[in-house]
Amino acid sequence: MGTVLTGGTVVNADSVQLTDLRLLGGSVEQLGQNLIEAGDEVIDVTGCYLFPGGIDPHTHFDLNTGATVTADDFFTGSRAALSGGTTTVIDYATQSRGDSLAAAMEEWHDKARGKSFTDYGFHLAMCDCRAEVLAELAELPQTQGVSSVKLYLAYKDVLQVDDVSLLKVMRVCRERGLRVCLHCENGDVIRQLVDEARAAGRLSPDQHAATRPEPVEAEAVYRALCLTEITGCSLYVVHVSTGRALELIRAAQRRGLPVTAETCPQYLLLDESLYGLAGFEAAKYVMSPPLRRQKNQDALWRGLADHSLSCVGSDHCSFNYVGQKDLGKTDFSRIPNGAPGVENRFGLLFTHGVAAGRLSLTDFAAAVSTNAAKLFGLYPRKGVLAAGSDADIVAWDPVRRTIISARTQQQNADYNAYEGMEQIGAVRDVWLRGRRAVRDGVVQPGPLGEYLPRQPVKSGEEIGCFSLQ
Repeated sequence: MGTVLTGGTVVNADSVQLTDLRLLGGSVEQLGQNLIEAGDEVIDVTGCYLFPGGIDPHTHFDLNTGATVTADDFFTGSRAALSGGTTTVIDYATQSRGDSLAAAMEEWHDKARGKSFTDYGFHLAMCDCRAEVLAELAELPQTQGVSSVKLYLAYKDVLQVDDVSLLKVMRVCRERGLRVCLHCENGDVIRQLVDEARAAGRLSPDQHAATRPEPVEAEAVYRALCLTEITGCSLYVVHVSTGRALELIRAAQRRGLPVTAETCPQYLLLDESLYGLAGFEAAKYVMSPPLRRQKNQDALWRGLADHSLSCVGSDHCSFNYVGQKDLGKTDFSRIPNGAPGVENRFGLLFTHGVAAGRLSLTDFAAAVSTNAAKLFGLYPRKGVLAAGSDADIVAWDPVRRTIISARTQQQNADYNAYEGMEQIGAVRDVWLRGRRAVRDGVVQPGPLGEYLPRQPVKSGEEIGCFSLQ
């Protein structure tokens, strides 16, 4: 017995069609008309768009920062993701200095196993690039099912790697078909600016942005692109926040370098004026990179429309305003960096992208799902509604309107960065591998998410990194 969804409009990254879907055994069996067989469950989704389940390539669940642990673990974070239309997350399994990569993977498997409402994979976040770790890195696809590695050019003395280490990692990744995800901010310059601010008694939350000016991102992006050109490694620049950084990426793409990039809803919709909020409220928006001048938003939207930006990730890294953000009440440098957003990513991009006329339906599907699947070794199992793909489906009601609020969110945080914003459209139902995991907007009992081992993919140029959709 299968399930047939009737009356919906199926949206993929390359097509929009009014057609029915038949699901069988956790997969999409067929698209077309007259698909109903005896015994099938028939669900009328007339008026809904049917999108491939969202893929969020950038989350931080159950992350210990040293001073505190993120408010969302895999249980609450993945449940929030699912409620908002995301069926797969790729989290960052983060190595501690002195530990092996295998130890980091084991730790993250323990965090996620039996707790995730979505399917999940891991990027391996490295900070220790000893020779034995580099040898371990080369075997990641075979031993751990990991095809992507993250490094940081910021967070000095904690996560930051130097240029020589980055060069060595990129060489290994080029040889083994691993994609390098890179946090691009100049951590040395940031450290100096932070030290100067503190010495001068400038300790309020707005100093977080002041000590991370736009050029520290652009410089780090340019440096990373130079190393990409030297090594031929496939580079994925995470959370691009400025038009200046995007121009460097776009120019590299035009030269044929295997470079792709993501941005996040906060950089598309919020701006640095929020650091002027009275009292300590600005701490809610302390994240890295910080919010930027409003003029950068148009540039980032254009990047999504012209495909120089491939993906939209949430960079979900939630901390409560009370009890966590206030660790930095007397010193901005102690405010935990990050904000919630995994629940709102899908809806915000539809509202301010599709409904606002900035993105087509196909571009939306590409940015919210398909391109991440292609870049990170999940396609065509994920990221597309086609015969043989996983039946990860979002039935999206484009008419319904809601107001975003911390009072009604699934995320385990005491605030929402998008509080009071209207969302156009809403999740009606979500299927995860053929199981109806959200019914009429309500997350069903779980969790039933599974780990997704991934294999290396071809370089960005070979898979069409400039037009992934």
